[in-house]
Amino acid sequence: MNRPERAFTTDEIRLDRLLPTYWRVTFDMPPVNIFGPRQLPLLNDVITAIETDPQVKVVVFDSAVEGFFITHYDFLAPLEDSLSIPPGPTGLQALPDMLVRLSRAPVVSIASIRGRATGVGSELVLASDMRFASREKAILSQWEVGAGLVPGGGPMARLPRLMGRDRALEVLLGADDIHGDLAERYGYVNRSMPDAELDGFVGALAMRIASFDKEAIAETKRLVDVASLPPDDEIKPEWDAFLAALGRPASQTRLKALMARGFHRAGDVENRLGFHVGQIGS
Repeated sequence: MNRPERAFTTDEIRLDRLLPTYWRVTFDMPPVNIFGPRQLPLLNDVITAIETDPQVKVVVFDSAVEGFFITHYDFLAPLEDSLSIPPGPTGLQALPDMLVRLSRAPVVSIASIRGRATGVGSELVLASDMRFASREKAILSQWEVGAGLVPGGGPMARLPRLMGRDRALEVLLGADDIHGDLAERYGYVNRSMPDAELDGFVGALAMRIASFDKEAIAETKRLVDVASLPPDDEIKPEWDAFLAALGRPASQTRLKALMARGFHRAGDVENRLGFHVGQIGS
C-alpha cells in the first residue's frame, strides 16, 4: 500500500486516505477520548466527505488512545454549546443526524474497537455497518441509565434490531460493561477476536471490499438498509429525552457523585464506569 494521504486532519480526528477507495478515521482525544460539542463539527466534516467522495468504498473507524475508542459525551461543556448547533440535513439534531447519515452513506463503515466504546462511542459503532472487537481490550456499554440519563444517539432504536428486545433492555437498563466475547454472543458486534489479530483482520476485510464495484456495494447496502435501519422518527425522541434527562435533579445528583469519584478524568471511574454507576445509587 502506498503512503496514506492525510485528507483531513485536526489534533482530535484524523481522516487518512490509505487508498482512494479505502479510508481510515482515527479518534485521538486523550486521555480518555471524550466526545462533545467541540468535536461535532469535525465529525460532520468527516461524514460529509464520506457521503460525497465519488471513489471511497470503505471507511474504518479506530482510536489512537490506549484503552478508549470513544467513551462518552462531554458533560463539562456548557449545555448551550450543544443546543446551539443547528440540525443537520436529515432534520435531526447534530449527533443523531451524523449517525443516521453514516448508516445510510453509500460506503461501508467498519468500527475497529480496541478499548471502551461506551455512550457516544457505542452509538457510533452501532451506526456503523460492521463492528469488530478486541477480545482482550474492547468494552461496550450504554451506561447512561445508571447516571439517571436516557441515551440520546439512537441505541434504543438500533439495539433491539441487532440483539432482540430482551437483551437490548439488559444492555440499556443494566448499564454495565460488556466485554468483547459477550458482545459477540449478544450480537452487539460482528466478531470478537484476539487483539493481535484485530488490525490484520479488519484491514484485510476493508481491502477486499474496496476492490469490489462501488455501485454494487452501494446498492446492496441500500437494500439491506430498507430492511434493517430504524426510521428517523424513532431516532429523534432519543436526543430530546437525553436533553430532558440531563436537566433533572436525579441525573445532576448522580453525575456529581461520579465527578467526585473521578469521572471525566483518567483513572478507575473511566476504566470501570459500569461498576461505578452501580455504586452511586447504593
